[in-house]
Amino acid sequence: MTFLQKILFNKITLVIVLIGLGIGGYKAWKAYTKPPLEANYKFYTLEKGDVTQSVSANGTLNPLVLVTVGTQVSGKVIKLYVDFNDRVEKGQILAELDPALLDAQAAQSAANVKSAEASLELAIANEKRSRELLAKEYISKQEFDTTVQALKAARAALDLARAQAQKDKTNQGYTIIRSPVSGVVVDRQIDVGQTVAASLQAPVLFKIAQDLRQMQIDSNFAEADIGRIKVGQAVTFAVDAFPNLSFSGVVRQVRLNATTVSNVVTYDVVVKVENPDEILIPGMTAYVNVIIAEKKNVLMVPNAALRYRPTSLQGNATSMGMKVKNEKKEGGFGIVYVLENGVPKPVKVRVGITDNRMSEIESDTLKEGDMIISEELKANGAQGSKSSHPPMRPF
Repeated sequence: MTFLQKILFNKITLVIVLIGLGIGGYKAWKAYTKPPLEANYKFYTLEKGDVTQSVSANGTLNPLVLVTVGTQVSGKVIKLYVDFNDRVEKGQILAELDPALLDAQAAQSAANVKSAEASLELAIANEKRSRELLAKEYISKQEFDTTVQALKAARAALDLARAQAQKDKTNQGYTIIRSPVSGVVVDRQIDVGQTVAASLQAPVLFKIAQDLRQMQIDSNFAEADIGRIKVGQAVTFAVDAFPNLSFSGVVRQVRLNATTVSNVVTYDVVVKVENPDEILIPGMTAYVNVIIAEKKNVLMVPNAALRYRPTSLQGNATSMGMKVKNEKKEGGFGIVYVLENGVPKPVKVRVGITDNRMSEIESDTLKEGDMIISEELKANGAQGSKSSHPPMRPF
């Protein structure tokens, strides 16, 4: 080997050594800076707490007792004494109708009564006279019977005239519209000068809420939820007018009459509501939650942890002989995962009630303080932390 060949060989050897050192150093640097396997997951620390399960629906706030005030006679409104939101007492005058026509009818009936009284007096006198003549045999028995019948007809005519007079007098009283209950006027549908006509159905003049401190919510619940709703269950609800306030009530009635709209069956659930400050107003939309179950101091997991499946198991039907499902139903079994030797390990748990965010679980192997996987960050393209310890609680 010549001198030049030795020099070339030494240079090639040096380059190979340097390349090897570079590759080794790069691998060592990658190994040093590579995040631990734990950094690929988001964890949740098991803890005990309270879980409240509820079913939800929308409803409308209504007065507990809403009385519709109408009129039994026709006439023109000549006076109004109350308006919207006015408080009224039982028997208070609300409005007056023009009584002119009914006054005339009452006067006519009174005159008919006097005429019937006069006819009765004449019939009595004729009957008395006929009786005397019959005793002296000046008239026949048939003629006497005719006078007796005339007397009875006169008495009946007087009773009829008096009944008609009483009816017309009563109708006179109906021209004054009075409140049947104490409460608040929530609706007025007449104005002065308007003519109201009472025919087959009494026209609506006013609507009076008997007591706005006692209200109810008429809510429509789906048939899938109605079997779990019982009278006496606690209710929480909110209204748009007070977004920062939460109100409470109690289920008063589950009505059996179903409503079907577009093949969707719902049932009216009536919720009794206390409204001592009268801030809730009839007609408000209420977002109702009926509390159907409550558990205190139980082991809880996020629903996301029950739905989690490792990427390595996607498409596999089983893990450790247990069927993996995305949805875990109340009262059934579910699977959560713990990290063991850098690999997600499934743990079978019994799932209890849920509030749609957290679920109650029971397990023979898991206890308070254990860490379970709630999310796989690598699957979402997230970067893991360099720390060798998993975060205590990322939520």
